[in-house]
Amino acid sequence: MSNVLDRPVAVASHSPLPGADEILTDGALGFIAELHERFDDRRKQLLADRIERQKRFDRGELPDFPPETAHIRESDWRIGSIPADLQDRQVEITGPTNAKMVINALNSGAKVFMADFEDATAPTWDELIRGQINLRNRWLGRLRFTDPATGKDYAIGPNPAVLIVRPRGWHLIERHVTVRGEPVSGALFDFGLYVWNCAKAALEAGSGPYFYLPKLESRFEAALWSDVFEFTEEWLGLDRGTIKVTVLIETLPAAFEMDEILYELRENIVGLNCGRWDYIFSYIKRLGRSPDRITPDRSAMTMDKAFLAAYSLRLVATCHRRGAFAMGGMSAFIPVKGDDRANSEAIAKVRADKLREVGNGHDGTWVAHPALVPVALDAFREMHGPNQLFLIPEEIPTRHMMLALHQGARTEAGARENIRVAVQYIAAWLGGRGAVPLYNLMEDAATAEICRAQLWQWLRFEAPFDDGRRFSRDLFEDWLAEELAALGDVPNLKAAARLLHELVTDDEFEEFLTLPAYDLLA
Repeated sequence: MSNVLDRPVAVASHSPLPGADEILTDGALGFIAELHERFDDRRKQLLADRIERQKRFDRGELPDFPPETAHIRESDWRIGSIPADLQDRQVEITGPTNAKMVINALNSGAKVFMADFEDATAPTWDELIRGQINLRNRWLGRLRFTDPATGKDYAIGPNPAVLIVRPRGWHLIERHVTVRGEPVSGALFDFGLYVWNCAKAALEAGSGPYFYLPKLESRFEAALWSDVFEFTEEWLGLDRGTIKVTVLIETLPAAFEMDEILYELRENIVGLNCGRWDYIFSYIKRLGRSPDRITPDRSAMTMDKAFLAAYSLRLVATCHRRGAFAMGGMSAFIPVKGDDRANSEAIAKVRADKLREVGNGHDGTWVAHPALVPVALDAFREMHGPNQLFLIPEEIPTRHMMLALHQGARTEAGARENIRVAVQYIAAWLGGRGAVPLYNLMEDAATAEICRAQLWQWLRFEAPFDDGRRFSRDLFEDWLAEELAALGDVPNLKAAARLLHELVTDDEFEEFLTLPAYDLLA
């Protein structure tokens, strides 16, 4: 096996952060370079395959269960073993990787903390490296934080949540690290740096190298990750299947290959998750060029109806048949300060959502704020055990149900909310923040994607609104100008507005807003 000195790997930005030199070692960079040279060509081909599949959708083809893999769906098989510390995942909390968030999340009372290098992180170089330092320090027992504003000290308590890391998706690059002049994959960088620096320390602590995998669209993308894991385990001298992963089913094509994704990753996988916000975005992105798929206001697309309800139940049935966990989705509500009534209403909505997930058969759920951990835990006590692997829904949703469009109105209020959320989120992202509290919700890249995707779709078809008007470019530009004026002097707002305008008015739909935004960020 070669090392970093055998190939031209370069780091374009050397972080002055204390501890950076301990993680950006020759060994770590050599490992990332090896991942790049072995797997990046396949990654690029799979991204090209997404574009070809989209062309078929644009011609009217609809997603379906692949006939060539019917034998996988119809035969009996189960995934590999699940570690002891992943047997109870009733409530998981997610968030970025800054030290205060990591400590608070680990101490929150949640069963699991997902440290997020993806939708909750704006991938500035210092933010990524600081996050990797924090996670390494967690396993070394030296993660501390003192709030400079209050002087309050933060440290990990005696019973921390299990740590799972979410790397970026296959579509993003990390331009600060290059191999032979070519930027490496953001996914392979995030994964490689963490597993190199933390896998053995996590195992020595009685846990392991655990990951959430985002944005997969096919069994072939899952197979690529499986090969990455097999190679990594061999390179690090780990037993096959030591790395354990949960896959987010947050794209429409992946929902029709859940069995196949579990099968391809069967040595490493422990479950699937309903990534509801990205799933709505994916539905619009993949089918939204058809005039009979125009979506209603985002608030009308709830998990108890249409394609969202169907995919939740199908995920439970698929996972439990294979011995895998079926994780519920994110509750984006955060406490409403200064308004007891509004706060009570928000908590009631969270509890109702989590009880629905319990009733569907989910084994756990996500929250975005520590204050909601007790609410979700209380709801999941209804399942009377650490999980519900024994439960399979009586009705397995069909293809037709999986594609059923939500019904509801399109309103000026809904369009303006999309504009406000998208432009403020993009502005915050350009300023280095990936998780942003807006209007009593914790917004991340996924919800911003829904907002701009709906605006693009509505404008493309001049969608009718409930007041009789049709959504036009003039209306969009008028409302954008008015919302910007109301927001006032917000950092990066003008750049965010220009980007949003471009994304909404372009004839072609940009696959991810973070792709052009990354050019501005970098």
